[in-house]
Amino acid sequence: MKLTRRLQLYSLAIVALTIVAILTFNRTIAWRDVLIPAVIAIVLAFFLAMSAARLINRHLEDLISVTRSLGAGNLLSRPTLGAPGELGELATAVYRLAEQLGMRMSALQSEDALLAALIESLNEGVLAIGPQRTVLRINQAGRDILRINDRAPFALDRLPRAPSLSEAVYAALDGKVTQPVELTLGDRVVSLTARPLAGGGAVLALFDLTQVRQLEIVRRDFVANVSHELRTPLTVIRGFAETLADEDPPETSRRHFASTIRSHTQRMQRIVDDLLDISRLETGRWTADISVVPVETAAQDVFAAAGKAAEEKGIALETAIAHDADSVIADRTAVRQILGNLVENALRYTDRGSISIFTQRKPKGILIGVRDTGAGIPPEHVSRIFERFYRVDGGRSRTEGGTGLGLAIVKHLAEAHGGHVLASSEVRLGTTITVFFPQRPE
Repeated sequence: MKLTRRLQLYSLAIVALTIVAILTFNRTIAWRDVLIPAVIAIVLAFFLAMSAARLINRHLEDLISVTRSLGAGNLLSRPTLGAPGELGELATAVYRLAEQLGMRMSALQSEDALLAALIESLNEGVLAIGPQRTVLRINQAGRDILRINDRAPFALDRLPRAPSLSEAVYAALDGKVTQPVELTLGDRVVSLTARPLAGGGAVLALFDLTQVRQLEIVRRDFVANVSHELRTPLTVIRGFAETLADEDPPETSRRHFASTIRSHTQRMQRIVDDLLDISRLETGRWTADISVVPVETAAQDVFAAAGKAAEEKGIALETAIAHDADSVIADRTAVRQILGNLVENALRYTDRGSISIFTQRKPKGILIGVRDTGAGIPPEHVSRIFERFYRVDGGRSRTEGGTGLGLAIVKHLAEAHGGHVLASSEVRLGTTITVFFPQRPE
């Protein structure tokens, strides 16, 4: 409206000046002859100026509205084209500017979405810290490692208060490049790398080493256990072999030495065989030959092999095969090995009573178990008896020839069939170990 008023005033001033000029330079003209045309001219000029001003004002208001919308982030706003003269050129320029801004913003949003997807797909935790010492971005892996649920951006003091973490972060914020450090955050072992950004801020990369360190511990324990298990029979074999080689003992002693050497050699052979079995199971090189396996037949085969040892201890061998769970669909050799390991383990820790093989139908498969009336297992050991070389009573197990791998093999064979193994025990009352075989279509 200000522009319209200015145009109107300018038009009136021009007409007035024109009349004054005519009267000044030509005094012979009468006022009446000049006044009527002047009034008509003033009215026409007034309406023409108002019409032009409204048109220009409408286009200007449209441009102002569009530019304000663009400034507020509405990149879909566009000006109306078709204004006359320079105003039309300005509208066209604003229209093209809005189009370019829209395309560039769309490209930036696509790149940001791609970057976010890439960061979220990483197994490593990634944090971006701004110059104002606020965490601007963090992926889900970083949240899991640091146990942070805050939405970014959030203050830097929300990070765990670990000295090594703080030192690496503030060093990177000061522009220093630090070497990767390993730190402990709760129950996690984390490798931290911090790098400064050119424009200020820093980027942190966190790699969870917990599983790697646990595997290293398992590997070291495994090597130590294997060395320990083989050292004893090797020492005995070497001692008796040296005696036989350097001396000439009596016939009865030679027979005893030879029997001892054979016994320990057989124990070493069982350890090696069990290790090979576990290796094949863990690496997936073992393939099950699936068939219908009668549990009663497998149980009788196992009891036949264990009958002599059970008879010497006075232990009864029993079966309790349910009529609706008398067979499983599994690998025949695996079923016999599972039952054989479980019965052998039960005989080792049972001095009286009985050992029973039983079955039970479950909604999704068959449960096969071995129950004994032996010494039982203390509660703190039950969850670990399926670990390799783990023994509740190490001295007794080695004396009776156990390798410490039988239950580990049972667990791996059960899992290879898609099942699982469970153990329950009460001290001085006995132990029950069950293996679940999922039902498969015939």
